[in-house]
Amino acid sequence: MDRDSHSEDTLSTMVLENIKNKLIHAFRAAGESREDPQEAGCTVRPVSMGRSYQANEELRRAKIDGALTWLRSELHEMRSQDLQLAQTLLGLNTEIQRLRRESFGGLHHLMPNSKKHTQKNVLDIEYIFFFYRLLTSPAQYI
Repeated sequence: MDRDSHSEDTLSTMVLENIKNKLIHAFRAAGESREDPQEAGCTVRPVSMGRSYQANEELRRAKIDGALTWLRSELHEMRSQDLQLAQTLLGLNTEIQRLRRESFGGLHHLMPNSKKHTQKNVLDIEYIFFFYRLLTSPAQYI
């Protein structure tokens, strides 16, 4: 009987020790998963690994910030190129209108469709001004 009680004590101790280890592991894993999901399987995390993780995280954030800064500068450059293009288009349209006026100079009274040409020129100008306003409106993505 003494032997049976000793084996029961040993078995109980092993079961309790197993439960204790599982609880300790569960609480450590839960705490580490809040800090670092990749390290959840480890029961003990050295300080150097924590610092390494922080350094990697800071490096990752710095790279993301750098990429965003580069994208913003590219968008700003594209916007200034769009404005230059719009100004060039307006200048070209003005020159085209001037050349049309010069080429048709005194012939408007002889041409039956001169009103159509004037309406078309107004539509061309409105079209170009529409795109100019579109290109010069404040960009929300910069």
